[in-house]
Amino acid sequence: MRKQISTRAAIAALLFQSATAMASSVPTDNAFNPAFSLILSGLYGQLQQTPSAATGFAMAPAPGHEQGFNLGESEMGISASIDPQFRGAATLALDPAGGVSVENAFVQTTALGDGMNLKFGRFFSGLGYLNEQHAHAWDFVDQPLVYATLWENQLSEDGVQFKWLAPTDTFIELGAEMGKGRGFPGTERVKNGSGAGVFFAHIGDDIGIEHSWRVGASLHQTQRVDAESTDVPDLAGNAVTNLFTGDSQTSGLDFVWKYSPNGNVRNSYVKFQAEYFRRKETGDLTYDTADAGANVSDTFSNTQSGFYVQSVYQFMPRWRVGARYDRLDSGIAQVGALNAGNVISNYAYTPTRTTLMLDYSPSEFSRLRAQFANDQSRQGLKDNQFFVQYIMSLGAHGAHSY
Repeated sequence: MRKQISTRAAIAALLFQSATAMASSVPTDNAFNPAFSLILSGLYGQLQQTPSAATGFAMAPAPGHEQGFNLGESEMGISASIDPQFRGAATLALDPAGGVSVENAFVQTTALGDGMNLKFGRFFSGLGYLNEQHAHAWDFVDQPLVYATLWENQLSEDGVQFKWLAPTDTFIELGAEMGKGRGFPGTERVKNGSGAGVFFAHIGDDIGIEHSWRVGASLHQTQRVDAESTDVPDLAGNAVTNLFTGDSQTSGLDFVWKYSPNGNVRNSYVKFQAEYFRRKETGDLTYDTADAGANVSDTFSNTQSGFYVQSVYQFMPRWRVGARYDRLDSGIAQVGALNAGNVISNYAYTPTRTTLMLDYSPSEFSRLRAQFANDQSRQGLKDNQFFVQYIMSLGAHGAHSY
């Protein structure tokens, strides 16, 4: 991955793109021929336990797993050049139960020059490595626990994003975002100005024609206002509803390395990646809002973290295997004196999950996948999970980004 004028880097980048490139952030459209695409997906899930939040992460959402046969979320996309200065793209998510939601809808500059790019509208944040990837491009059926728990799978934002690509042989990218703060862990608010901000940096390079790597760091800042958590266990063993208002700051590190023998990604390749996020939240917690007598507010702060490591190996054309390990740390909360006898501060449990997957791609437009996971993210609720998934692509698609 060297700057665009580097022929060797351009070849290497193409070699390391996914053999099943079905959607893209790379424009391949023009003003007279917009690119339309439709992603069809379906899933069968065999679960032993009802999905719920990881132990110690009561303020986080439950994972989106469903039991039995499910249509899955289909995606419809359109992108095109608007004029010599701008291009536009939108991705609509088709809910299996009915209804349409806007996943992405943004305008992007094409002529700022000097490596600068501006995006405004609704988009997936540039933090981390996985966050910008659409669901059909994931290497596993689901997101790692740290993404599902800290970001509700992905951080989406309404706002403005600025990226700068340095004019150097080494790939260096810097970026910043300002947004409404609509995506978890933020909360919707009626106010002027920005409700969330993100800074991120990436650096990478090639090693010959067989290896490439990228590392990154990111920082996210937002506020939570009356964020409600339901069915939260308290010290007496009751399930209560709490409210939290305060600041939320998350820092992260990410790394990816790709290797293909002789640079031939069609035959085989190995991809290894890892990410770590650490979140600190400080503010006020209101305990048991449903009980007027117990409706008590006091200070609350906690630092929680999580990471995953995973690897995918294409051992022959069209066939891949993968393994992933997830781990979370719920931290030890600092609870104000008024709620010290109500709120659990230390769960003394480490949520983990181990996942194996096998997939087959008959062509670059289709993929069939089987996945098994040993989920121990909830204390006393071990869950052996089995999934079968299909992903089918219709329409025009470019290559995935690195």
